[in-house]
Amino acid sequence: MGRAEERRARQRGGHRAAPKRRRSQPAQSATGSRSAPAGAKPPKGRIRRLFTWKKILGTFFGLCLLVVGAFIALYMTINIPEGNAAAQLQSNIYKYSDGTILARTGELNRESVDLAEVPKDVQHTFVAAENKTFYQDSGVDLRGTARGILNTLTGHGTQGGSTITQQYVKNYYLDQNQTVTRKLKELVISLKLDRQKSKDYILAGYINTSYYGRGAYGIQAAAQAYYRKDAKNLTVEEGAYLAALLQAPNQYDWGIATDTGKKLAQARWNYVLDNMVKQQWLDAGKRQAMKFPVPKAPKAAPGMKGQTGYLVDAANSALYKQLVAQGDAATLNDAEALVKKGGWTITLNIDKKKQRRLEQAVTEQLTSKLNAKKRSVDGDVQPGAVSVDPKTGKVLAMYGGVDYFKHFTNNATRRDYQPASTFKPVILAAAVDEGAQTQDGRAIGASTIYDGTSGRQVVDHGSKVGFGPPNEDNHDYGNITVQTAMNQSVNSVFAQMGVDVGMDKVMATAGKLGMNTKGMEAVPAQTLGSMGASPLEMAGIYATLDNHGKKVTPAIIKSAEHKDRTVNLPDPIGDQVISRTAADTVTSVLTGVVDDGTANKSVASNPARNGQQVAGKTGTSDNNKSAWFTGYTPGLVTSVGLFGESATTHAQVPLTGATGLITAGGGRINGGSYPALIWAAYTFGAMGDVSKFDLDTTQGAAVQPSYTPTTPSTPSSTPSKPPTSKPPTSAPPSQPPTSRPPTTTPPTQPPTTTPPTQPTTQPPTDPVTGNPLNPGGGQNAGQ
Repeated sequence: MGRAEERRARQRGGHRAAPKRRRSQPAQSATGSRSAPAGAKPPKGRIRRLFTWKKILGTFFGLCLLVVGAFIALYMTINIPEGNAAAQLQSNIYKYSDGTILARTGELNRESVDLAEVPKDVQHTFVAAENKTFYQDSGVDLRGTARGILNTLTGHGTQGGSTITQQYVKNYYLDQNQTVTRKLKELVISLKLDRQKSKDYILAGYINTSYYGRGAYGIQAAAQAYYRKDAKNLTVEEGAYLAALLQAPNQYDWGIATDTGKKLAQARWNYVLDNMVKQQWLDAGKRQAMKFPVPKAPKAAPGMKGQTGYLVDAANSALYKQLVAQGDAATLNDAEALVKKGGWTITLNIDKKKQRRLEQAVTEQLTSKLNAKKRSVDGDVQPGAVSVDPKTGKVLAMYGGVDYFKHFTNNATRRDYQPASTFKPVILAAAVDEGAQTQDGRAIGASTIYDGTSGRQVVDHGSKVGFGPPNEDNHDYGNITVQTAMNQSVNSVFAQMGVDVGMDKVMATAGKLGMNTKGMEAVPAQTLGSMGASPLEMAGIYATLDNHGKKVTPAIIKSAEHKDRTVNLPDPIGDQVISRTAADTVTSVLTGVVDDGTANKSVASNPARNGQQVAGKTGTSDNNKSAWFTGYTPGLVTSVGLFGESATTHAQVPLTGATGLITAGGGRINGGSYPALIWAAYTFGAMGDVSKFDLDTTQGAAVQPSYTPTTPSTPSSTPSKPPTSKPPTSAPPSQPPTSRPPTTTPPTQPPTTTPPTQPTTQPPTDPVTGNPLNPGGGQNAGQ
């Protein structure tokens, strides 16, 4: 034993260590055979031998080398191309449904300026908005780009971080297509551009090629479009707004933005300025004193006067949404950029003859009577209308306003005014479709009796819900049928009906019929139509009713063609969303509104009607800020709205007194006045042959009464005169009807005894029409 071994043996207690065996040599048994020592692990399995740390790390580093090699190859082969954004811009051609030209657009509104002409503080607003590290980075955001590529590959969206350099490359050298190839090209070109060009060169290119909305490319065109000044005269506040616009030009454009859009625009503006303070480009004290710079109202592009601009904008908006829906663009902003590059041929469903007819009807019935110099309120009247074919969903005509040059907002598609009582048919549709009952167990239908007392508190199973809407002119109707309540637009009845059905079910039905109910509360106040809606939206809802409950989504585009892409337009006719019985019952009830209700004078008595059957509903919103009539024949649905908008502040204002109208309501513009007159003048001239509704229902004004009216003095099974399908005409709400004694009784069989001259008991009668009410109804329906 050597000295070293002896020393180690003494340290271990005097025992000499056994010689070490190689791991590959198992111990031998006493018989000489090899066996595994006690407690030893069994040999590794085949899978464990395949996946070792060495192999995993080797594979990982191999892939990294492969990626690096591929990137080097891309870097060597991809060069900075010639800027071609301007060359790619072409005209877009818009056509009527018959193929004739409606408009040709695409003239480029861009004027490049040297960066030295843009104030330094304004330059910083763009860097603060989009890429705070712009002056220090290498032109790319590798992590953001990798995230964007991964999202594209996995189908989880296409958003990913990008620098100002990358955005400039995308805008000027490439396109908006969301593909992995395009993102890789963007990455390589951005790296090369950052190495070859100065930051000022890249920033100048970025602000001169970006799209700011209003047809403006570049900061000079944007400065003129929003502030009517040159870029060199922009303030920091104005520059911050233009920089904020780049995130969502359409949504943040103050002239057309919704309330939500304006809030988002201001939040983005604040974000830009706060970032400037953090970067020490702006004094904190000056920042606190800054106020939001409200931009000027938009101006229409040349060749877009009259209704043309409204039609083109509506078609473009629909195309943007479809490009996003089918994955050709990540955002509406990207889709807009694709369309603005041009090369599109877009055919609309607009029927040229019906379009002219609608414009003529608005002029003859309304705008020719407006005189803003004589009456200031006349300058606040904004009409809008949409006409739809219920069988195909095609938008056949649209009226967006008096002139696209004079009023930029499209009144046919705006959603910021209440549809008022034109929402009531949705409540009835929900009731019938759901098989709803009043709280005392009676099925809700056209003959159900409700208490029409003005201001009556809504009751939910014995408890008052704290909502008691007044009727128009605070008129008390007493116990009336749902049919009469619809005819006379009785608020108190439909408020109670909404609670009986369940407001969650009412709003769900509204959504199924085509109303955008996102963010709407399911509360009784909605029964008054207190939400926002557009004529386009209401036309779609009523078209679905006209189409027997099969969903109709109004479509303004017939086709959209481009050499580089295909647009697959969805079918405007969808699935059955409510039962045919429910839809047809509502249609039947709405014929009563025309024949014996609030639209009687304007529509039913129009000499051009010529026997045409019509269903429809009037609506007048709170404080008379909007007035509506949405009506339909079997082949044509049209929604007409009048909106009170201040000509100076653009705030919502009353329509009362417009055109010098003097009524019992104090000059109030009701849905049964100008909206219904416009509707009738247009429809009866555009509808074609006279037609009748094909209805699958057993209730409503268009259905023969189930009872047999008799005179009070002769109660027998034989009527003194045959019943008519048209109930007696009633006075409009502005002239409340007076109480009158019942004129009919509904005996079910001949009396067995001789009755007295006047029957001692009679079923309750409708105070407006005088017709008998549902004998089983009772006095406290809906409670």
